[in-house]
Amino acid sequence: MIGLDPLRLFAVAIGLLVGITVHEFSHALVAYRLGDTTAKRMGRLSLNPLVHLDPLGTLMMVITALGGFGIGWGKPTPVSPWNLRPGRQLGMGLVAAGGPASNMIVALFLALVLRLVPALPVVAQAIIYVVLSINLGLAAFNLLPLPMLDGFHILKGIIASFRARWAYDLGYQLERIEPHGPMILLVLILLPRVLPFIHIDPISFLVGPIFNALGALVSLVLPG
Repeated sequence: MIGLDPLRLFAVAIGLLVGITVHEFSHALVAYRLGDTTAKRMGRLSLNPLVHLDPLGTLMMVITALGGFGIGWGKPTPVSPWNLRPGRQLGMGLVAAGGPASNMIVALFLALVLRLVPALPVVAQAIIYVVLSINLGLAAFNLLPLPMLDGFHILKGIIASFRARWAYDLGYQLERIEPHGPMILLVLILLPRVLPFIHIDPISFLVGPIFNALGALVSLVLPG
């Protein structure tokens, strides 16, 4: 196992570059495939990490990755919802799903590498496990149905697909709380740190089950 040393820092850096870049690139790619060229015109349909990294989201992931698994975000991919062919809500749900799905694909690919190449050096295996875990953490965190995260847009897309009055009303209510997303997320992150009597980290509590479920899926591919 890699400790808190330069090798782990290197592995975390690789995990961040791969995870965030693939995640945001996939948002841009799905949007482009669905008819919106906004991200492409703004240079975001790219695998260049520099166009996708968000300073706060990257810092958040570095801190959490060193502690176990990474949660964070990249620079939001620009999308014009009205250009998406399936419609605004459903289209945004599909674009949002592209990010976590891409991180799961990376994790599964790395698990397959570990399974098919058992003779890899121990150091290489350890680095791959860290990169794999960061991608799992990024997918799990962004699947939370909280405003500002992909899971929120996926939820709205699922609701919109019902095309019923109740779905329209619920979608409208969700849109009303969406602007408060950053504040909600910040409160959840800071709550156990400013109120010491709260012994449960809300983010870890919410992300944990999703991370474990995704990890169980990846473990089916990992060598026994």
